[in-house]
Amino acid sequence: MLNVVFGGEKMVQLYANERIDQLYADDIKIIQSKEVFSFSLDAVLLANFPRIPKKGRIVDLCAGNGAVGLFISRKTNAEIIQIELQERLADMAQRSIQLNDLANQMKIYTADLKDSLAFVAPDSVDLLVCNPPYFPHQPQSVKNPNPYLAIARHEIHTNLEEIVAMSSKLLKTNGRLALVHRPDRFLTILDAMRRQRLVPKHVQFVYPKNGKDANILLIEAIKDGKEEGFKVNPPLFTYDEDQAYTPEIRQMLYGN
Repeated sequence: MLNVVFGGEKMVQLYANERIDQLYADDIKIIQSKEVFSFSLDAVLLANFPRIPKKGRIVDLCAGNGAVGLFISRKTNAEIIQIELQERLADMAQRSIQLNDLANQMKIYTADLKDSLAFVAPDSVDLLVCNPPYFPHQPQSVKNPNPYLAIARHEIHTNLEEIVAMSSKLLKTNGRLALVHRPDRFLTILDAMRRQRLVPKHVQFVYPKNGKDANILLIEAIKDGKEEGFKVNPPLFTYDEDQAYTPEIRQMLYGN
């Protein structure tokens, strides 16, 4: 069954088993479905981690339902281009762009990441963000039976090395790549970046709460950057001792 909602002056279709959620901090509405994909805190953290250029070009690879690019859109006037392999997720992202009246700023292409250069010129991107699949593809490993979630979480159609290599091709000199990933792949990420002329400059570890191991890594690199000036941010905690969001996380989710 088909419902119709309105965003700005645009008519937007909302299909069965879809819903509209909102990130209040950035006043963004986003179409989601439990059948395919919903954004997590990872996307919010990534959208708030790098310095966002006020103009120029931003690219969001492995865009999913568009969450990271949508959340960044309120912080910049830059053009935002998203690349997403899965047609259903890209369609949800496109309708969210319409819902938020962002069609003049944002575009999404349904394409394999390997074909990104068909849509984005090389050496043209100021900031590239990516919330990639976290887990290496191993045929014997147990994967989610939902193919949408399996592709989003496991390196089935792309992998870390391909993502970093494509990022380097797209970025300008001194352009920046920002990733959210798992801490246990930190050293692999550093090696992959350095092989592709990307100098790691800025990292932050996110912990579920005080006393627990980090479960999220945020990392930023600069194309052809100088070796000096590597920075580790203070730790960021998701929950306080009462299992409530910490003030930093609440600010990202709900604003003031």
